Amino acid sequence: MTLNLLQRVHLTGKIVLLRVDYNLPLKNGKIVDDSKITASLPTIKYLIEQKCKIIIATHLGKPNGKIVKELKTDVLAEQLQKIIKRKVIKFDDCIGKEIKEKVLHSKSNLFMLENLRFYKEEEQNNAIFAHSLADLAEIYINDAFAVSHRKHASIEAITNFLPSLAGSLLEKEICYLTKALNPKRPSIWIMGGAKLDKVNLVSNAMKKSDRILIGGALAFPFLKAKSIRIGQSKIDKKSVEVAKSLLKKFSARKIILPKDFLVTERLSPQAKTKIVNYNQIKNDQIALDLGPKTIELFKKYLDKAHTIVWNGPLGYYEWAKFSIATKEIGRYLGNVDCLKIAGGGETLAAIDKFHLRHNLTHVSTGGGAALAFLSGNKLPGIVALEKNFKKFKP
Repeated sequence: MTLNLLQRVHLTGKIVLLRVDYNLPLKNGKIVDDSKITASLPTIKYLIEQKCKIIIATHLGKPNGKIVKELKTDVLAEQLQKIIKRKVIKFDDCIGKEIKEKVLHSKSNLFMLENLRFYKEEEQNNAIFAHSLADLAEIYINDAFAVSHRKHASIEAITNFLPSLAGSLLEKEICYLTKALNPKRPSIWIMGGAKLDKVNLVSNAMKKSDRILIGGALAFPFLKAKSIRIGQSKIDKKSVEVAKSLLKKFSARKIILPKDFLVTERLSPQAKTKIVNYNQIKNDQIALDLGPKTIELFKKYLDKAHTIVWNGPLGYYEWAKFSIATKEIGRYLGNVDCLKIAGGGETLAAIDKFHLRHNLTHVSTGGGAALAFLSGNKLPGIVALEKNFKKFKP
């Protein structure tokens, strides 16, 4: 993978369009979590040192090509200004000659465009819209790993018009996730979560790992495929068929399924619970967390690891009664001295809920992007930078 990187290109005094992912969670118009802004600071600070003028571009929410007052980027500009302690000039649009003129003649060096997705052309990967964005700057930098699996105008099409670089965060993400796919052995993958559509990810894990520890709802298609009763636990017909095909492969010996579960008879945070063996789930029961035997088994495998990749919580972690496995395994990772990489939206939410970041080497900022990368898929945003490297010599 050959990309233009920040430190390898002369950037002094350049006008830069910096694509970030500031798609932050909001509640009553206020930011709930600004960690994505913090993650972008190394790139921004480096560009400030190079005396660049930085035009920040991002999307926020799903306005579907319409102007939505609640999704304007003013709140993002205010938060960035507060964190970086520098004036951020916020524009009411994201394209146009007026923006270009203001940037050229302003004494400030930090600007933020309006929500890119107020234009339907952004998600359509429209070349004219991408050209209009490119017209604002001399250099394009992608530091938005979390949306690099999207073929959008500010991610893919824009690289046809400007010399394009990978930002520090994007470079860091690629570096660590590549290590996950080319690991120091033994490599142990922890896989869970509520989503059952992880066929490519499981298939790739079977190639890249030594063991795959399966938890969450992901365990049930595999148990059902082995004709084991799962009661009312989450399942769908397609996932069972996929599990059957995966279990026929020679590398299926790497898959470690749960030995026991925490079950209940009703879906409620106050429900009475019981620990049962994996093959003793009754028809009226639903399994919502791993049992103690499984937690101990998983710890034994993790003890031997030189690389750990974690995707997906191991139970219904949103409710305290069913968060035991996710918390225990997450905390136990702090005792394991090896490379530990976590990725995926649900995983990130669980890690932050239980304050586990300090136990991991790298927590990916990308949900779907991390999933796609770990599944072995090519990300359009990264492919575009690779092509740009051959086309432009900044």
